[in-house]
Amino acid sequence: MYRICKTAVLIFLLWPVISFAQSSKPAFRLVPLGVLGGVDESNLSAYMLAPTHDDNYICLDAGTINYGIQKAINNKAFTMPVNEVQKKLIKAYFISHGHLDHLAGMIINSPEDTAKYVYGLNTTIGTLKTHYFTWQSWANFADEGEVPKLNKYHYQILKPGEKIDIANTSMQVQAFPLSHSNLTSTAFLVQSKGSYLLYLGDTGADRMERSENMHQLWQAVAPLVRSKALKAIMIEVSFPDEQPDKSLFGHLTPRLLMQEMAELQTLAGVPLKGLNVVITHLKPPYNKIARIKEQLHERNKLQLRIMYPQQGRALNF
Repeated sequence: MYRICKTAVLIFLLWPVISFAQSSKPAFRLVPLGVLGGVDESNLSAYMLAPTHDDNYICLDAGTINYGIQKAINNKAFTMPVNEVQKKLIKAYFISHGHLDHLAGMIINSPEDTAKYVYGLNTTIGTLKTHYFTWQSWANFADEGEVPKLNKYHYQILKPGEKIDIANTSMQVQAFPLSHSNLTSTAFLVQSKGSYLLYLGDTGADRMERSENMHQLWQAVAPLVRSKALKAIMIEVSFPDEQPDKSLFGHLTPRLLMQEMAELQTLAGVPLKGLNVVITHLKPPYNKIARIKEQLHERNKLQLRIMYPQQGRALNF
């Protein structure tokens, strides 16, 4: 009888630990197709994301597609040919804003692609309609805009804050506007079975942009930080701290990022220690990238788990 009771007590004491271990299993698989913010056209912002339980991916921005998939295959992230990864695995594109380094891969590879949804805020979709998928600059592979329409891509306009199902996947998404100098960028909050990943397109800090977009985003995700449902934040740092304020052009530095993270911690009311923060959109030259990483390390008083994605190497969150 004593042995049975002792075993029962041990199981009871270990139950919270066991539950935590089960809940900490990875929810998302991320395959970076491009990670930089300029100069190298073979490595521009694009990230394939799927739940760990299936292969129905979305692509968060689409600066580099074909070359990035080839790098992923070389790193054994995928086992099928390049064209099959794009045609069969990528179910939709999520474009944060209309700058070329975030969408050129989708445009260039559109002739060989299959039918897909293209998601974005109204301003972003408007840019695609009027500047890219037109017969003056490429061809209209969409189902709206200039005629003839080739009807391969279907535009899906996202309303800020509204959660919707992502077509042909098991994920949901909410979009939040960001301020990127003179245009609107986007943050995408992706959900899969109660777990979340937050991807931010290019953005400046509220203080520099005279905006409250970042503050409103942090308010929205603070409860997910408290509940540990937010598995990762993907956020840009384009310049080192030495970059003059007048030359930021709607981007972040290590100092500005840490100020934003401190605000998120205040709103969440819990420490951010160990939170996965994936740094995107680092701008060459590489001596400046090294300086950014050095400054992020020095300024990481919140003990974030800072990560630097590598093109073609899969990550799990």
